[in-house]
Amino acid sequence: MHDIQAHLNHYPVSAQKVRLVLDLVRGKGANEALEMLRFETKAPASAVHKLLASAVANAEENFGVSRDELYVAKIFANEAPTRKWRRFGARGRFKPLLRRSSHVTVILRERGS
Repeated sequence: MHDIQAHLNHYPVSAQKVRLVLDLVRGKGANEALEMLRFETKAPASAVHKLLASAVANAEENFGVSRDELYVAKIFANEAPTRKWRRFGARGRFKPLLRRSSHVTVILRERGS
């Protein structure tokens, strides 16, 4: 049994927003998850679709596993470094902007094992 992994680092969307998309596909079969992400309208869905497609390609190419036997065992988003920007407000005040980013990881496994 192999754990097939793929990572997406420094994705410029907050982990909280990415998790809304990840919760849709956790535990699903790889083909079903790819189809769901294809029609999802949230912005992170296209990046997660690309990541999941990469993980499936890794499984087929490196381990010779059929995509029909794969399922999403784990998928999670962690916080990445936050860029701190500034905007100047009225009366000489300072308005900080936090530009958050995330690290997304997907782990696929075979159904049989």
